[in-house]
Amino acid sequence: MLTKGPARKVTVFVNETAQYHRQPLLDAILAFLMHKGVAGATATRAIAGFGSHQQLHTPEVEELSVDLPVRIEFIDTADKVDEVLPTLYEMVNDGLIEVQDTQVVKLARKSPKPEPHLAHERQQGPARLMRVFLGESDRWHDEPLYDAIAKKLRMLGIAGATVYRGILGYGAKGHERKRSFFHPVRDLPVMISVVDTSEKIGVAAEAIEGMLEDGLIVLSDVDMVRMVRSHSVTEAPDAAGTAR
Repeated sequence: MLTKGPARKVTVFVNETAQYHRQPLLDAILAFLMHKGVAGATATRAIAGFGSHQQLHTPEVEELSVDLPVRIEFIDTADKVDEVLPTLYEMVNDGLIEVQDTQVVKLARKSPKPEPHLAHERQQGPARLMRVFLGESDRWHDEPLYDAIAKKLRMLGIAGATVYRGILGYGAKGHERKRSFFHPVRDLPVMISVVDTSEKIGVAAEAIEGMLEDGLIVLSDVDMVRMVRSHSVTEAPDAAGTAR
């Protein structure tokens, strides 16, 4: 069991498309480490890189966006590391394994607490949907316009808003907006979706209209069904369905 004091850190570098017995090598390594009782492991995906094959991998070019490097890191006792290393050697046939001596200065474990049983309240009724279409490069007082609109909606007490970024589109002017290798950012289309009462949406639409220079606001009548978790704890039902 991992405790405060001397330990070893193991870092495994592989490609995300690497396979092991017809399954992703990343999944196989994590499953193996969990099965062996390793204290914990973390996998991170790089945004770009190259290895001994001298092949650059980057998401900026579609042909080079596959096979990005993946880093798997875990820390455990020297005995546990010695136990799992032979199998890791066998699993990683195209990659890199690094082992370093390290020192655990703090090891804190939070005891899991049972989740309280919270009642759900179902709200249903007529509402309004507002969708705002704009460009990613649009600005409002030295900040992205979509960010400023989201802040404004929050200040107006809107129940919630979601910002979507498109991958391709064009507007009223007919200008195509897309992302490519030669034009990494070309004013990609952005849509903000909001659902609330008709009164609140009316106020929000008026406020946003004054912030838009080149965009579109669309309003639609909808029927809203909303599930809200109560802040008060209720008694959990037993197996017979009655409260304890």
